[in-house]
Amino acid sequence: MNRISPEHKRGFVVALYAVAMAWVEAAVVYYLRTLVGRIDPYQPDPLPIATGLGEAELIREIATLVMLCTVGWLAGATWRSRAGYSLIAFGIWDIFYYVFLRVITGWWPRSLSNWDILFLIPLPWWGPVWAPMSIAFLMILWGTFVTQFERASAAFGSKSLALGGVGVALALFVFMSDALRTANQGTEALRTMLPAGFNWPLFTVALVLMALPVADVARQTLCARREMETRLEQIL
Repeated sequence: MNRISPEHKRGFVVALYAVAMAWVEAAVVYYLRTLVGRIDPYQPDPLPIATGLGEAELIREIATLVMLCTVGWLAGATWRSRAGYSLIAFGIWDIFYYVFLRVITGWWPRSLSNWDILFLIPLPWWGPVWAPMSIAFLMILWGTFVTQFERASAAFGSKSLALGGVGVALALFVFMSDALRTANQGTEALRTMLPAGFNWPLFTVALVLMALPVADVARQTLCARREMETRLEQIL
């Protein structure tokens, strides 16, 4: 009888936590957007003024990131596995957030191409729903390879990680490009800004670069497992 490995148990608990957090996130966003009449944020005056809500929302976003990193820290034993579990939690949370938001609202997002306000720190991030979900998928893949096959995986490739970091920076630039152009016009301009288009060619480049560390760790894991199997066959 095959026993469930400790890594699989921890992965399941982290995933369960992330799904539960996704429901909480979707419910809170539903409350806030219903309060200001912006279930679909892509409309005139997307961030209407509501006393105290802006400051509370910024702190809530920081608290959410702290919670996701904390569960990763508790689940992992090394910095590598802690980073992996944190990314798994973030990726699952992000994907199920949109799933649950559709369940709660009954209609939004209508499609993966709908615009959404992704984050407010340090400036408003805008992008179609498919963009953050594609990054979340890469997070889950990388985290899974790192945590579930840690014994068989080798060291990280510094080159692929550096290129992945460039991809992250490019993605952030794409998400905040409109806000960066509007920032010098003041808070009111940022609050009422609506993006005119999404730079999907540059985002595609960013996505490819972010996929390189995933491909690298997958390749190293596969090679290491084959080497271990070969040694076992020689011993037997």
